[in-house]
Amino acid sequence: MTVADFSLKDQVAIVTGGSRGIGRSIAVGLAEHGADIVIAARKPDDLAKAVEAVEATGRRAVGVPTNVRRIADLKALVDRSRDEFGRLDILVNNAGTNPVFGPVQEIDEGAWDMIMNTNVKALHFLSNFAREAMLEGGRGGSIINISSVGAYRASDVIGGYSVSKAAVTMLTQVQAKSWGVDKIRVNCIAPGLIRTEFARALWDNDEIRRSSEAEASLHRIGEPDEIAGAAVYLASPSASFMTGQTIIVDGGRLV
Repeated sequence: MTVADFSLKDQVAIVTGGSRGIGRSIAVGLAEHGADIVIAARKPDDLAKAVEAVEATGRRAVGVPTNVRRIADLKALVDRSRDEFGRLDILVNNAGTNPVFGPVQEIDEGAWDMIMNTNVKALHFLSNFAREAMLEGGRGGSIINISSVGAYRASDVIGGYSVSKAAVTMLTQVQAKSWGVDKIRVNCIAPGLIRTEFARALWDNDEIRRSSEAEASLHRIGEPDEIAGAAVYLASPSASFMTGQTIIVDGGRLV
């Protein structure tokens, strides 16, 4: 018997926003530990490249063009995982958006709705559809929500995003409280500043990057691959007694 078991052999995972950045790293990391991956993203070219990256690990991958703001797309995504693999064990809710860089009063109604619909509403409904598939399988499962350190520290330039990620942290706890009886564990990862295209407006700003580096115990920002290990742990049998928790991966910035 393995004491620390990180094997995901023959499990099936959905990763939203899985074509780039943190999502792609998580998709590859889960595959490296034995999972087959359903990658959801909007851009076909990036989606195809991510599928190739997963398949290079020796596992199967399916790319599903998905707009997470469309409920029908979310339902179709879970149905596709059933059709292709016959099961669903892991869901990583990674897709997110932040169309506004500036003071909170500059967020108009359209941008506010886009932030909340993408970062919170989509996560809620996709998790519900995934839960149904996991119940059908009878094995339970693991849902991993991607939040942010912005959920814990107010920002004067990405305030709406921070509010949405605070909601994700609480939704994680609510889902975990409700679905433990279903043998479904729900946990969360809150990354700090990571060098992704999504966060370019932050790390490409010398003042913001230097401030982040100075505040972090490791005195640097993170890389996408440094988030993947936390996702593998939360999905694996090694985290079998962990639910409703948020792992902060920020280089010690909030210490």
